Parts: sequence; C-alpha cells; structure tokens
Amino acid sequence: MLPNLIILTCFLALRCAAVFDLAFPSESSGFAAGVDSRIVLQVRLRCTKGSVRWVYPGQALRVVLEPNLSSARHTSICIKPSPSFGGASVFIERAGQLELLVTDNGRPEYQVFCFRADGPHKPVIYLQASPQSDGPRNRRTVGFKYELLTNRSAAAPNLGPSGLETSCRPCNDTELLMAICSSDFVVRGYIKKVTHDSRRQMSSVEVSALRVYWQRSGVFEQHLDPLVSCQSWRGHIHTLLQCHVKPGDGEFLFTGSEHFGEAWLGCAPRYKDFLSVYHNARTARQNSCDFPLD
Repeated sequence: MLPNLIILTCFLALRCAAVFDLAFPSESSGFAAGVDSRIVLQVRLRCTKGSVRWVYPGQALRVVLEPNLSSARHTSICIKPSPSFGGASVFIERAGQLELLVTDNGRPEYQVFCFRADGPHKPVIYLQASPQSDGPRNRRTVGFKYELLTNRSAAAPNLGPSGLETSCRPCNDTELLMAICSSDFVVRGYIKKVTHDSRRQMSSVEVSALRVYWQRSGVFEQHLDPLVSCQSWRGHIHTLLQCHVKPGDGEFLFTGSEHFGEAWLGCAPRYKDFLSVYHNARTARQNSCDFPLD
C-alpha cells in the first residue's frame, strides 16, 4: 500500500524556488490494481536547475525540461545522481530514441553525466524502474540533480556523453581573455596542496586566495589566518585525475565553472603571464572585457 511518490525541486533563473509533491498509485497499492504496467508518468520542468526524487519507483518516469527563458540558449545538460540512487536506470531521449546514461547496478553517485541539448527537440530524461525483487516495504529511491548550461564557451567545460571531459592543455590567449569575462569564478592566489581521488577520477586543488574577483556561489569562503591576524579566502577547485595536476610555486589566476556546488578548473595561468597577455590585448583593443587590475 505504498504510494509512488515524486518530489521535484527546481530553481528558476530569478532564484525563486518551487517544490511539487506528486503522488501516483503504485502496483503494490490496492488503489492501483488495474493500472497498466506499461504506463509512463510525465512531468515538465521549466527550471534551469533543480532536483528530482522518486520514492518507491514503479513503471517509468519521463522528465521534460522546458526552461522558461526566451533570451538564453541552453546547449548542454548535466545530471548528478544522488548517493542513494537505486531502483531505476536513466536514459536520455533523442528524437524518440532512448540512450542509456546510468545503470541501476553501477555506482553513479561519484559521476556527473552530461549531454548536448542543442537540437530541435526539448531535452528529456527518462527513468525506467527496475523490477522489484525485494518486498514493497524495502524503500528504494531514485534521485538526481540537473543543470542546464548555456553556450558560454569559457565558463562551461567540454562536455561529453559520459561526464565532464575537460581539456588538460593550457588555455591560449584568446581562451584566457574570454575566461576572465565569462567564468563562474575568477580568483587570484596560491596552491596550498593537491590531493587525488582515484575513486572519483578527480584531483582537488586547495587554493589560498589573495583576491576573489567574483564567484557565482560560495565556493571560496573567508577564514581568519592566526599567523597574520587577517582574513583570507580558501576554496577547492576540481579537475580530472588524467590532467596530472601538481603543486606549483608562485601566484596564479584561477578561472572555471561551478557545477552542483563544486568549482571546476578552466584556465589557470601564472598571474604575471596573465598580466602580460591582458596588457597586450588592451593595447591592441582586443580585450573582451575590462578586468580590475591591482
């Protein structure tokens, strides 16, 4: 007698939030004895980012993403399964065809899955519930967060069908000048240490920042340094393990994108090299935007 419960949370571009609780009868409920097992539940979300949580999943769920934004063009979608993900597989729908993205028996909670959404059709995420081999009282939950990314070339990573596939090569001058204008965060500081996580195939760079020019959220936070009795900024920036990031001396300018509350590295030149590139571009009037110099 358990309901098939879907909890949807989405965030609009104007930072207002909406939460919907939708309950549908499941096959284990006495009210659903005549429900067709081939039924597909469908919901439509007009949010640029949000989350979906499906408790006691049964049958299938089709999530259509319809952002109510006429001026922005969203070309990529990233989803991050929740740590308790289980009980369904996730597909993306392209022109009526389903492509497998996340399997029920894997460990997807350590991964971010991204796919292109710049075709004529609305992006669709399709969830297919797995057969229940356990009893109906054994709670199963399918959940994921999603983000729609715009076509900002410098702020968004190079996305592939299986996750975040960022280039490990240094940015050229054009990419660097674009990154300081359109990245989610721009920070000047030092590398304190680098740690590697083979399970997530990710490296984490701990940064002590002298100045935070801007950031989309609170990835970098202020801390009191007892040695000099002043406030400093601290934060962590992620990149792929395959990039073999190592600690380096000197002052850097860090830029990049934010996904699901985590900072991902974009361009990271030494600050003195950035100054040379920026001054040359400004002299030639080729800078993409004005950047505050100390």
